[in-house]
Amino acid sequence: MKVRNFYITFIACIFGLIAFGQKSINNYKYIIVPDQYEFNSGKDKYQLNSLTKFLFNKYGFTAYMVGDEFPEDLTYNKCLGLTSEVKKIKGFLRTKLQIDLVDCDGNIVLSSGIGESKEKQYAKAYNLALREAFNSIRALSYTYEPSDAVLSRSLKVSSSNEEEVKTAEAKIKELEEEVKALKEKKETDVVETEMKEDVSEAVNEAVSVVEDVVEEVKETAETKVEEKADVLYAQPIDNGFQLVDTTPKKVMVLLYSGVKDVFIVKGEDAIVYKKGDVWIYAENDSKSLKSKGLSIKF
Repeated sequence: MKVRNFYITFIACIFGLIAFGQKSINNYKYIIVPDQYEFNSGKDKYQLNSLTKFLFNKYGFTAYMVGDEFPEDLTYNKCLGLTSEVKKIKGFLRTKLQIDLVDCDGNIVLSSGIGESKEKQYAKAYNLALREAFNSIRALSYTYEPSDAVLSRSLKVSSSNEEEVKTAEAKIKELEEEVKALKEKKETDVVETEMKEDVSEAVNEAVSVVEDVVEEVKETAETKVEEKADVLYAQPIDNGFQLVDTTPKKVMVLLYSGVKDVFIVKGEDAIVYKKGDVWIYAENDSKSLKSKGLSIKF
């Protein structure tokens, strides 16, 4: 009789826990599944996280895994969801897993039964143990029922988030203004540097131009002096012209040859003839022919 009463009491407690859990988790709209569990070394190792999401959705929940695109209300208010934390329970020659559903304040709202497996391969053992742990969650027959308590807490969190967002936005705006000011200062410095470089370059160019002009004037003056010194003036004489320089000094005597623009140089084996606009002095010393240009003013 005592044993019978014990089992009745035990079963009543189990149903009471289920009823309590069902009432609690029904107030939450979403399940958030991490992409990695603490006892595993990699993201979604053995596809355990993906399996968790799949089983929650299979049993009527709306589950998202971290990395998925969350609905807008969950994005701005994580308190609408419970986080599924799968933990590994120590067991001799057995793989044991338990699921905790944790709210946004870190409180455990529900713990599942412990799922076990004797399989030696981790992939298969974790799969079987997790599925067995879900049996107690499946028995809850979850249906979302909005709760004023959860929603009011969500609103408070949202308000707090809004304040944080506003503070963050103000800080971002302040940083943007600082960055803008630094950019403007940098641009101003660059402009000033460029202006200095331009002025320096302009001065160098001006100096170079002046030097070129001075050199050109100098060369022109020297050329004119040389040209003036080389100019010969033709003075008519009987049977030809005598050529004198600016001294005036007689340089040579040109005698008519009978050919237009061709003159015989008196006393020399040479002639002076016109080629285009230039007068040429040509001398033959019986060894070679030498010639040079003359500037003659008739």
